[in-house]
Amino acid sequence: MGNATPNLAVVVIGRNEGQRLRACLGAIESTKTPVIYVDSGSTDESVALAREYGADVVELDNSRPYTAARGRNAGVARLREMGMDVDYVQFVDGDCALAPGWLVKACMYLSSQPEMAVVTGLLKEKNPEASIYNRLCQLEWRAPAGDIKTCGGIFMIRREAFEQMGGFREDLIAGEEPELCVRLRQAGWRLHRLDRHMATHDAEMMRFSQWWKRSIRNGHGAAEGRVLHGNPPECFNRREVRSSLFWGGLVPVLFLVFSLGGFLWPPAHLGVIVCAGATFFQGWRIARGRRKRGDGTGDAGMYGVFCMLAKIPESIGIVQYCLNRLRKRRSELIEYK
Repeated sequence: MGNATPNLAVVVIGRNEGQRLRACLGAIESTKTPVIYVDSGSTDESVALAREYGADVVELDNSRPYTAARGRNAGVARLREMGMDVDYVQFVDGDCALAPGWLVKACMYLSSQPEMAVVTGLLKEKNPEASIYNRLCQLEWRAPAGDIKTCGGIFMIRREAFEQMGGFREDLIAGEEPELCVRLRQAGWRLHRLDRHMATHDAEMMRFSQWWKRSIRNGHGAAEGRVLHGNPPECFNRREVRSSLFWGGLVPVLFLVFSLGGFLWPPAHLGVIVCAGATFFQGWRIARGRRKRGDGTGDAGMYGVFCMLAKIPESIGIVQYCLNRLRKRRSELIEYK
């Protein structure tokens, strides 16, 4: 493998991943591929573990917020510092283990497609039956192969394209991968998903609060992407932000208003029925779409329910982003005066 992919390096990012990091680095170790591990303030043995596996370690300081974007950029920056003139960089999170043969396959594909900047594959959840939230992750990872518009954080990228774009935007706390994908496509590059197992993800999402916080981050990231690239012709995240605000913000508020108003004016209860019925129908549409993609009835129904429920924390994340942006503008205005 070392001879098969001489122009490749792997950048791993993580924080307090524990045994998941061991599985991640162990899967790479057998390939003899150079590894840069970027740590975001771990308090466990992650740094020592990475050195044990022979990775070059970058420890981010706490002078700025820890973000995935900052970590990945720091990993590529270390490649430059070390004088490693690699053509391709594989990004992987510390809670994922790359599948055997993936690095070779991805390198071969990029080398045969000079217009392709990014190649990704199929992600699988390690323990989908451990919790309903892990199961939701497994369903989320199912995506069709072919040319794509965006992808998640596990992918291989042509270094030339990464450097051309200036890497990830480090001011984004979420959604940095889709944002980079937008810029790559606007520059004429293509992105592709292979119909091949790429990595196994270990979410360890056992509590509702974990899922809720993740959904808030998704909403925050969607809002950031909407502000950056929401204008035509891209119209990035317009539909997603509008959907979250409508189903997760407006409809619940109307439901509450009609419910309380029903005590004073009984006909207002019709509004409750309309809101509940519309929400149910939208969830059913999502479930039907998943059924057409091959999901079982139970999985499709669960996915539809949680998609609709996720609109609430997503709308919270969108509002949080808007408020933070407004505070920043006010602060800049006061400082300017």
